Amino acid sequence: MIIHFDKSIGNKKAQEISKKINAFIVEKQDKYVLISSSSHKELDDELKKLSSEHFVFSDDIQLASRKYINKTRKIKIGSIEIGGDTNNTLLIAGPCSVESEEQIIQSSELLKLLKLTSLRGGCYKPRTSPYSFQGLGLEGLQLLDKMRTNYGYSIVTEVRDASQVQEVIEYADVIQIGAKAMYDQGILRACAKTNKPILIKRGFGTTLQEFVQAAEFVLSGGNDNVMLCERGIRTFETKTRFTLDLCGVSYLKEYTNLPVILDPSHAMGYAYGVADLSRACVAMGVDGLLVEVHPNPKVAKSDASQQLTHPEFEALVKTLQPIAAAVGRKII
Repeated sequence: MIIHFDKSIGNKKAQEISKKINAFIVEKQDKYVLISSSSHKELDDELKKLSSEHFVFSDDIQLASRKYINKTRKIKIGSIEIGGDTNNTLLIAGPCSVESEEQIIQSSELLKLLKLTSLRGGCYKPRTSPYSFQGLGLEGLQLLDKMRTNYGYSIVTEVRDASQVQEVIEYADVIQIGAKAMYDQGILRACAKTNKPILIKRGFGTTLQEFVQAAEFVLSGGNDNVMLCERGIRTFETKTRFTLDLCGVSYLKEYTNLPVILDPSHAMGYAYGVADLSRACVAMGVDGLLVEVHPNPKVAKSDASQQLTHPEFEALVKTLQPIAAAVGRKII
């Protein structure tokens, strides 16, 4: 249940009510918002008199529900916005991992050529094997910061675990919570304390309910700027890396108020299929696309098989623009 109280009741009374009903409390400019378990279905007489409005839910998808806010939240990323009434589809591109200054400069020059605004690159890599490249860490973040200064890009990078979450928050414009980290409540609660946009990736064995509830951890802590990223789920199929759940994307668009981003690179796992999947994603009218691009994928230190070359990405962008226009959207 979500309950709104006018500011006139005062912080002390709001805290008292919050404690009484075991609720999270978020202070907004014009009201207090209390969020309790969806098991609460009724207000007692005192709370009915004090509250300005309340919302009852059948499950714990609450702040993210369209029953609460019946439109997609608008989120500002650098100089652009997505969600709301913008009709923008944000194309975030760059290498899986930041590997060197030369590599990330080449990536930045590509985005400049294509007039894109957001550069991605991993610095802390949550690898399955301890012997794989783990990322450049702080050095990588500093290289991304240099690209932001020199080119004006918004930086999207991933937090691996709670030990360096504050470091990533400091350097990134969008904090990405990866599929392997989306259950880490230390990361989720740290991200709730910043107002920077948070991009949560769906775990490959995660239900839609669990996925959106991860977002609720951030929303209930006071950060309204949350985006959901579908990046493929594990199914019985072995010929592709994962299965991109476009049915799930339709559900998220219909029932949640959060912008939806798609990651066809991780879903497919092989570069040959990324362009087709990207076009299908844009045709769904989503809020963003996350594509991995490398100057020379053959020598990439992580996810080499799925990264597009620069010429392949240029060709892809040209095909995405008319598709976006056909569904009333604009690639930015």
